[in-house]
Amino acid sequence: MPVRPAPLTLSLLLFAAGAVLAQGKPAAKPAARPAAKSAAQPAIQQQVKPPVAQAWIDLLTHQSDLPGMAGAMGQMMSGGGMPSLGQLFGKGDDTRGNVFGQTQGGFGFAGSGQYMDSAVYTRANKGLAEAVQAVPGGSLLAPSLQLVAPPPERPAEPIPEREEDDPREPSYEKPKGKLLLYWGCGERVREGQPRVLDFANMNLADVQAIMVARGSTPKGARSQPGVPAWPNKPDDRKVPPGSRMAGETGFTGQGIPEGFRFQIRPEVDFMPAIALQRGPLPSGATLLRWGAVGPARAYFVSVMGGKSGRDDGAEMVMWSSSELPDTGFALHDYLSPGGIERLLKDKVLLAPDILECAMPAGVFGDGQRGEGGGMLRMMAYGPEQWVAHPPRPTDPKVSWAPDWSARVRTKSSYFGMLGMPGADASETEAPKEEAKKPGFGDVLKGLFGR
Repeated sequence: MPVRPAPLTLSLLLFAAGAVLAQGKPAAKPAARPAAKSAAQPAIQQQVKPPVAQAWIDLLTHQSDLPGMAGAMGQMMSGGGMPSLGQLFGKGDDTRGNVFGQTQGGFGFAGSGQYMDSAVYTRANKGLAEAVQAVPGGSLLAPSLQLVAPPPERPAEPIPEREEDDPREPSYEKPKGKLLLYWGCGERVREGQPRVLDFANMNLADVQAIMVARGSTPKGARSQPGVPAWPNKPDDRKVPPGSRMAGETGFTGQGIPEGFRFQIRPEVDFMPAIALQRGPLPSGATLLRWGAVGPARAYFVSVMGGKSGRDDGAEMVMWSSSELPDTGFALHDYLSPGGIERLLKDKVLLAPDILECAMPAGVFGDGQRGEGGGMLRMMAYGPEQWVAHPPRPTDPKVSWAPDWSARVRTKSSYFGMLGMPGADASETEAPKEEAKKPGFGDVLKGLFGR
């Protein structure tokens, strides 16, 4: 992001320049100002009140290269607890066991499929415990979903203080290792890269230079006391393959205004899955290529992995498709339409007509020799819909107090392992027989070094 001069510095420069130009010249008489016809009228600020009720629907299509354990990992990381043996080994009822939070940002350990998180809140009943969401027949979940809020958390009991029998000064050992940040599509590493953070000698300036994370995720569906949400333990159905949410949906419950119903537009629905192919180039770079993902507004790709075996500790390596240095931590989630436009303008995100990107040779090793590896993640940002009733008046003199509002967000994501056995294959290369797919142990190796 360009550094803007401080306003005071700019003012001093202009003052000095004016003083130089004014030397040796007689002072000019001030020009007569025309009489003001009338004072400018201040702009009228419309009075806006928050809606009585608000709903959020987050839709995700996810594609993963990981076999069976991916869904179980997603369940644990979303707070769903330990999976059963049947889930771990692909047995049991695969239509149940859904947990809230699978649409939210994370490491992408969810299994391939469609996911939805839905929630509703009303100011007329801040302790609302249950609600019902009517869904269209195309959702394959009709006629309705049961939304349940978790019980209020009990206050934490204070930890009794105790005297330290043998107080000692803790000893610290300097951390070892480095963090390397690369960015940009291309076959060669660009000049000035990577940015390096040495854990043993880092300071605040070094951390700020490398830990750049643009983008911010607006509020969406959440599960908390007073906010009934789906899925939940009583209704833990998974979204069936081929589900469509376009059509009428609505919310009912104690304190939710009557008539909370609206139409989800056809383009604001589950997006197609990302079909990502990758393979080595003669230069040693890795070519990433994908097909257009329906109504995607932008794309983003990143890889995070590690190298080991050096005397000064392991190296964590990050690369992204951004034209500006960015870790990508804040970009693997929903983004607002305005945020997408801004990040496209800054070339942090890839435009929707860009369908390939080369990761430079040497970032994780030589792609030709299958060296290096890490977690490969990709985002396709879809459209969103925001609706309120009654609609906002166009006349700013008329105040607006909506009965309800709803926000529907869409995205498609991908998770895979780069450099793992059986994970990488060029679209021009014949698939190997019984190629081994990466397991969870391979994921850890790729992330923390091989």
